Amino acid sequence: MRISFSKLELPVKGAFVVGAYEGKKLAATAQKLDRRTRGALTRAMAASRFTGKAKQTLSILAPSGVRLNRIVILGLGKDPGSAKGKDNAVDEEAVLVRLEALGGALYADLARSGESDVTVALDIEGPEAAHCAVHVAFGARLRSYRFDKYKTKQKPEDRPTLARLTVLVDDFATARKLWPTHERYAESIEFTRDLVSEPGNIIFPKSLAEQCKKLGEVGVAVEVLGIKEMTKLGMGALLGVGQGSAQESQLVVMQWKGADAKTKPIAFVGKGVTFDTGGISIKPAQNMEDMKWDMGGSGTVIGLMRQLAQRKARVNAVGIVGLVENMPSATAQRPGDIVKTMSGQTVEVINTDAEGRLVLADALWYCQDRFKPQFMIDLATLTGAIIISLGHEHAGLFSNDDELADRLIASGKATGETVWRMPLGEAYDKAIDSDAADMKNVGNRAGGSITAAQFIQRFVNKLPWAHLDIAGMAWSSKDKPTVPKGATAFGVRLLDRLVAKYYEAS
Repeated sequence: MRISFSKLELPVKGAFVVGAYEGKKLAATAQKLDRRTRGALTRAMAASRFTGKAKQTLSILAPSGVRLNRIVILGLGKDPGSAKGKDNAVDEEAVLVRLEALGGALYADLARSGESDVTVALDIEGPEAAHCAVHVAFGARLRSYRFDKYKTKQKPEDRPTLARLTVLVDDFATARKLWPTHERYAESIEFTRDLVSEPGNIIFPKSLAEQCKKLGEVGVAVEVLGIKEMTKLGMGALLGVGQGSAQESQLVVMQWKGADAKTKPIAFVGKGVTFDTGGISIKPAQNMEDMKWDMGGSGTVIGLMRQLAQRKARVNAVGIVGLVENMPSATAQRPGDIVKTMSGQTVEVINTDAEGRLVLADALWYCQDRFKPQFMIDLATLTGAIIISLGHEHAGLFSNDDELADRLIASGKATGETVWRMPLGEAYDKAIDSDAADMKNVGNRAGGSITAAQFIQRFVNKLPWAHLDIAGMAWSSKDKPTVPKGATAFGVRLLDRLVAKYYEAS
């Protein structure tokens, strides 16, 4: 879909989207159009259940007097000005998220309408009008994502017809200048969605490592460690997970150097289980196909590193992903096995389906041992327990550092990728003590996501750290305003915002 920006004037073809606030109050351009069509918009609203609630749409065939196919009234909700409160910065960011949702809603309504050309006028005013218009377009672009490369017999009515979206704004010249940055941002998000959407026979450790190498095109330095290198480093936990697979495990190290060489890097570590059968502790067959996205944490880290590089972020960043395939076979890890991690600590493997934390244990230790970062944030589709706790509304946040946690929460609110802080503590930590080793990889059923985080914390060595359990957020079973059903790329926007707001050099 091609996106452009133009001056505020009545289009002469296609569909025209205008706005209305709650209470069926037409915005300025809609009022002009209503007068030109002799009250057609007012009559249409009166004859429907349309109220102007945010993201509602009402489509009518264009009456005589205008050279359009149809007119769409888009609900704008309450006036954005009413959202301002004591903290204007946070409120303004919330407005931008809301505008993105409006853009996503209008794309969803018109994508398969038969229209190829859509023009939008939402009467955005003020010094930030161009910026707001870009966010409307950005939301539409994010919602337009499709992963259909393997569909060979799509019916014409299943294909989107919308080919061009034009957003009208007085300061269209500024919007045009801003748009390329957002377009590249969307490409990084789509890159992650593509990776997470691919099936396990296409994305496996080695092929995912090859995808990481593509980041060299935008300036990211990429190294790949194989079994030989990881064995030498003593990564018995990570290697134990992948030993049952015919696919060789990999550890990929990505570096973006955008700040002074003396500045300590910030670090992001992702779980990359490219397919998770559960190993010997095999999962039930029902819905096991979903486990292709058990590498969602690594997908986010890869997309984030691409985004930091393409926008030339003034920061030194390290991204590390541990890539394994967890399979049952004659060589697979057994329940009861004891492995030695890179840290020297030993782990009794009680359940081979609690494998992500084993991968992270070695990846995190390697990260801090080699790079001495300011902090580490890991992302993992780690536990089903976090979905029981938080559903599909928030990622679980665990942290040993209040400042880092607060910044993540604020960044989540600003981008719509929200997180909810969960507890840690000695009582939970005791649940993973083992009679045969330093620890076991699972506790009891109670507090499963917390004991998993406690396990990971044993490998961060008191460095500022946060763990994001994104099991409920990496994949969506239903459409959301800017996220179509499927891979979400959750965390790319959250962490890019965190870096931009708090850690870039001035």
